[in-house]
Amino acid sequence: MATARPGQGIQEEIKCPICLEHLTNPVTLECGHNFCQACINDYCETWEQHGPLECPVCRARFQKGNLHPNWQLGNLVDSIKQLQLVPGVVDLCVKHKKELNLFCWEDGVAVCVVCERSPEHRSHSVLLIEEAAQKYKEQIQPELESLRKERKRLEAQRVSESQKHQEYQEKTKAARQKIVSESQRLHQFIEQQKQLQLARLAELEREIEVIQEETVTKLSQEISCLDSLIREMEDKCQQPPVDLLQDIRSTLSRCKKGQFQLPAGISPELQTRLKSFNGLNLREMISLFQDTLQSYLKEGSYPKVTVTLDPDTAHPHLFLSDDGRSVRCTIIRQRLPDNPDRFYTYSYVLGREGFITGRHCWEVEVEVGEEAFWAVGVARESVKRKRLIHLSPEWGIWAVQCSRSQVQALTCPKPTALSLCRVPSRIRVCLDCAAGRVSFLDADTKAPIFTFPPASFSGDRIHPWFWLRDDGAELRLCH
Repeated sequence: MATARPGQGIQEEIKCPICLEHLTNPVTLECGHNFCQACINDYCETWEQHGPLECPVCRARFQKGNLHPNWQLGNLVDSIKQLQLVPGVVDLCVKHKKELNLFCWEDGVAVCVVCERSPEHRSHSVLLIEEAAQKYKEQIQPELESLRKERKRLEAQRVSESQKHQEYQEKTKAARQKIVSESQRLHQFIEQQKQLQLARLAELEREIEVIQEETVTKLSQEISCLDSLIREMEDKCQQPPVDLLQDIRSTLSRCKKGQFQLPAGISPELQTRLKSFNGLNLREMISLFQDTLQSYLKEGSYPKVTVTLDPDTAHPHLFLSDDGRSVRCTIIRQRLPDNPDRFYTYSYVLGREGFITGRHCWEVEVEVGEEAFWAVGVARESVKRKRLIHLSPEWGIWAVQCSRSQVQALTCPKPTALSLCRVPSRIRVCLDCAAGRVSFLDADTKAPIFTFPPASFSGDRIHPWFWLRDDGAELRLCH
């Protein structure tokens, strides 16, 4: 049959691997592969947001700024396109040694003039081979367009899957952080729950990774098949009629739509499991956990209240803001009425609001530093104002203090040192009047600081309580 044409290999070398057309304004990557300038620019815009750019042919990494125009190759492409390489050896009929210039439509084979008159083809429709080739070209074009659209669709799907993968990774990372954060709040028992949940999450993440790799691999295989088929169809269009018509029907049959199926991707069941991690709440696991943690576990049921400082209780060294939301300690002693409610011995101040029933919480912004000193908590309304008292529940004070970066719970007979990951800058105070419980949390990290054992308030009104000692020290109530 036909002899290979000498220009066919050159024609392949001057085609862009992306658009599969002759190179236009060719540029060369560091790895040596050539592309149309517009094609590689579009490729860079599509993929640079997903990580380092890789050569579409060999996957070698490259920088967008290192695209080198190849003027010599561009001139060569123009010369070859103008040259229009002439056909090679004329194809002859094996039986009659005549030129194969006709095509039998029914049998789908090229024939010579002698074959046409033979009984085998006499009653068949016989066309000039150029005319038959043109008819098949007209059939090829819509199929080729369909294949290109299909490839574009799969390429978009691959980009979409990569974006989804990134989203899933972010969700698993957020879920992990939530699990770790929740577990740190609940001491040794919840540490065990954390390990369990992390193991389940890791398994889910591995399942997602496997599915994602299979999805991307399948899409890449489908795209590779489409690339091969597209090249084959384009090659067909460039072949002489006899070569084009060989197995043309089989080739066309492989182009029919519906053969390229999208992978299933992440299943709804996996998405549901991942969503359950994002909404994970460990409180359900510890309903019977230590009594001292109950107030913390129910923190969501502690409504926030607005607390303002009571100027009638403020020690003379304390200066309150006009709105009663902040206080500063100075060495200047103000001349204030010595009313029965005012603290006299130490620079304490109470909040105006007093509570007898219900659950309540408020937050206080405090200073952090080597020299910082502060104490926050609650006090009975009946706490002594004019004489020295011990700061402990037995004397009507439930509080935590910070001195030289060491946080302590003011317990009896002596303060309890607390091992915290950091000195908090915002303190949340939680009060449960019915249970007689006072808890403290880091308002920023939600980590527990300390919970006092249940006490009996005996119907006494409980007020927010604050202490500043050093000149210039300040604290502020948060909104």
